Amino acid sequence: MKFNIKKNNQGFTIVELLIVIVVIGILAALVLNSFRGVQERARDTERRTDTNSVATQLEVYYTDNAGYPVFTGEVNTDSWITANLKGADLNAWRAPNLAANSMVNSATPTKNQYGYTPLEADGTTACTANPCAKFKIYYFEEKTSAVKSKDSLN
Repeated sequence: MKFNIKKNNQGFTIVELLIVIVVIGILAALVLNSFRGVQERARDTERRTDTNSVATQLEVYYTDNAGYPVFTGEVNTDSWITANLKGADLNAWRAPNLAANSMVNSATPTKNQYGYTPLEADGTTACTANPCAKFKIYYFEEKTSAVKSKDSLN
């Protein structure tokens, strides 16, 4: 009795496997690259939202005190913020992924800082004594690598 056994040659060739690996690699690179951009945009959005929140809190302070605070020992300390800005969200005074107040007296903050500059009525001279007539808040935008600012309403 003779058996005819047919051999099934199933499987992939090395060329087919290489093509699949290359395609998977290209797709992974595209996904990782676009994910990085999403994270930068999210941090930029958080900075913009924080800046708007801080500006709103400072406008309420202005209404209560007929002026804005100076920087030194005030807006850069959580204790002063809690005592003087009722209902203030301390997280708005922290840059993304930081646990401490990151406000600096500078018009050129880094991505881990916010800048606050109190100004006299002319809008260009730094204010050193309460009450201040105007302010500018600055934040660093990662996407454009530029410093953006928000002015007081007055």
